[in-house]
Amino acid sequence: MNPPSIYKQFSKKLIIATSIFIILLAFIFSGFAKATIYEELYSQLLDDAKLVYKISTSDVFSRETKLLTNSDIQIDLITVPNLKYLKYKRYNIDKNYFIELLYPFNIEKQLFIKITRNINNVHKVFNKILGNLLFLGIGGLIMIILYALTVSKTLLSPIVNIANKLSNMNENSLTTIETKALPIEFLPLATSINTLTKRIETHLKYQKELFIGTAHELKTPLAVMKLKSEVTIRKPRESEKYIETLKLHITEIDKMNKMISSILDMGRQEGAKFEKPTELDIINFLELKTNDYQLIANKKKINIIFSSNIEKFITIIQPTLLNQIIQNFVQNAIKFTAENKKILITATTIEDSIKIEVLDEGIGCNDDIDLFAPFQREGKESGAGLGLFLAKSASDALGATISLQNRKDDIQGTIATLQLDINPTCKI
Repeated sequence: MNPPSIYKQFSKKLIIATSIFIILLAFIFSGFAKATIYEELYSQLLDDAKLVYKISTSDVFSRETKLLTNSDIQIDLITVPNLKYLKYKRYNIDKNYFIELLYPFNIEKQLFIKITRNINNVHKVFNKILGNLLFLGIGGLIMIILYALTVSKTLLSPIVNIANKLSNMNENSLTTIETKALPIEFLPLATSINTLTKRIETHLKYQKELFIGTAHELKTPLAVMKLKSEVTIRKPRESEKYIETLKLHITEIDKMNKMISSILDMGRQEGAKFEKPTELDIINFLELKTNDYQLIANKKKINIIFSSNIEKFITIIQPTLLNQIIQNFVQNAIKFTAENKKILITATTIEDSIKIEVLDEGIGCNDDIDLFAPFQREGKESGAGLGLFLAKSASDALGATISLQNRKDDIQGTIATLQLDINPTCKI
């Protein structure tokens, strides 16, 4: 069974709807024309009856008098029992059409003036009107069919273009949809697709960099270990040299373990994306996390301060992903902030969204480097270079945005920002 065509469905429904409208309009117009014509005929007969009644009340008129005004109208004086009011009637005899009026002449004697008029010409005119309406209706129907097909193609053209654009895309040729020529009704769809395309493009780019970077990061320590081992076993050496080589191996293995842990974190994050969202008070969540982070920061005598302009911000969210972002921000802040400094965590609301910022007093960040790409490092601190990449992936899963920028006040450092554009169920 072939899938339904929206073009055929839309055209069919438009043609049926407009056809019914034309038919109803034709019936209404013909009924109105017929009523108008007969109303005029009734009015003329009534005027004639009044005139006859006026003349018949004179002395020259008698019951046996029969008036014939012209070939189309015949006037008689007849007796009609049990009739007290004037009466109209239409009938036809041998394809001849007549209209008749019985006008009271003497109610007590049950005498009525009967005026009969031949309306063959009127009937022919009315048939011509119906014929013209039928001709116009058929012509209008043909025009509507052509119009429906044209409108259907016009309306579906942007969708067809978008569909063709998407069908020709693959991971090697991701292009955006041109929105300038699109009707305004399709702009939200095209914009959403372009946004999704850019996210896919960024994701694929980062995935390629991740695979290449992982291979490079793991290959380098293995090469160092292999070279050091080959040099060490080339000839007998003192035990200290062997111990030095083993220590180097342990150091390199620790680096690889950190790398593998980060890669495992990525796997856990993919699972967290399918975590069932739960109701969470973000303000209370940040307060509890600040206390936990303070225990880590105490080693460097760093004070972590939390502040917010609201007491509650309850929403539906995946806590694991939110925790991964905030934890990365704070861990980086602790890593790059010197001893006896402070880190500020703030939460502010903007309409129905919340902005969380982590401000440190570290070395700042380089605006020329994409720190959210995998294996990008800043400063001399050790690390796998995957923390911000994981944070960016988590924010994308939450439909949020994150950014890094240098502080603009008198204090050197970095501002890490998370913007959650979500509707809270309760905020105070």
